[in-house]
Amino acid sequence: MASTVTQGLHSAGSDSDDAPMNEINTTPLVDVMLVLLIVFMITVPVVTATVPLELPKVNNQATQTKPENVNIAVNREGQVFWNTAPISHDELLQRLRTVAPMVPQPEVHVRADQQTRYEYVGRVIVAAQRSGIMKVGFITEPEGGGGRM
Repeated sequence: MASTVTQGLHSAGSDSDDAPMNEINTTPLVDVMLVLLIVFMITVPVVTATVPLELPKVNNQATQTKPENVNIAVNREGQVFWNTAPISHDELLQRLRTVAPMVPQPEVHVRADQQTRYEYVGRVIVAAQRSGIMKVGFITEPEGGGGRM
């Protein structure tokens, strides 16, 4: 009689233990996904937090070239051109001082090659500032446009 009880217990356990599992247990996968979701929900606001600034609004208006506007160009080597004529830094300062007292004061439009060092453009800006020019603008090409000088 003892052998039948042992055999009955053994046969009941053998069906559930020895059979291959046909289903995937998705509970650990769901747990991991929920943890990742919570981690991303916490870290995304921290990563995107920036210093609160009020950035200038972009206004894409074509500049109107007036005859009284001063066009200054700076090439890659740092040469400065008044309209199309090359001038020295001292001559630039003198010419800007002669146009600064005009009423209305002309705008200075600076065109610089994309490869120009900032130092060369900075010299033009400082010269305009020292001469008393109030409006200095930078002329750029629109996206996809070809540059020319």
